[in-house]
Amino acid sequence: MSEAKEQILNLKHLKKSYGNHQVLRDISFNVNKGEIVTIIGPSGGGKSTTLRCINLLEEPTGGEIDFHGKNILAPNFNRNIYRAKVGMVFQQFNLFENKNVLENCMVGQELVLKRSKKGAHDIALTNLKTVGMGAYINAKPQQLSGGQQQRVAIARTVSMNPEVLLFDEPTSALDPEMVGDVLDAMKKLAKAGFTMIMVTHEMAFARDISDEILFINDGVIAEEGAPEQIFNHPKEKVTQKFLHNFKRNEL
Repeated sequence: MSEAKEQILNLKHLKKSYGNHQVLRDISFNVNKGEIVTIIGPSGGGKSTTLRCINLLEEPTGGEIDFHGKNILAPNFNRNIYRAKVGMVFQQFNLFENKNVLENCMVGQELVLKRSKKGAHDIALTNLKTVGMGAYINAKPQQLSGGQQQRVAIARTVSMNPEVLLFDEPTSALDPEMVGDVLDAMKKLAKAGFTMIMVTHEMAFARDISDEILFINDGVIAEEGAPEQIFNHPKEKVTQKFLHNFKRNEL
């Protein structure tokens, strides 16, 4: 008998509007511990807004987000505790320019998690080595390439010991030659068993790394399934058209 999966997140009929413009109309899906869920779809379809609602950068206008079975949108829910459990890596790196690589990965641990300086140092160093940035701990962000900065940003996020990692198109601001190193760093996290929700345009990467693919279009999940089903046998015409726009050799 297979072991029951531990559900971490459960989105129920999530909605988000800006005035009269409804960006998310009905988004429902589950994320289990250790799963990698990737969101794909056309620009403006609601992918990034979904992520920003999950980590409460945007306030949903309807629906429910359950974290370990408790609705984080309920009035009495402690959002600060939840925010500390959900880490996000953005398109832009958002590093502190006046701090070196190691300090960037320590400051949040010390201020938010109240870790000792030595504890924060050791965790930061381990995670920087994992993403291939161990040799750059004394460098300032402006001395690094975009790909290197993004790997530091990933190490910083992981150092906060989140239960869920969110990636919002982490390679979209990078030159093509820098993308591979960032994707390799994300693959290492996947192999280490991190629970991840990603928005990406890297279709081959999404196919190879994901447990579940969500195709979001016009504020709804138009199609969802395992990578093999979505990429090789998409059922919906909108999914077929979207994937057809990517070169066959990319997939």
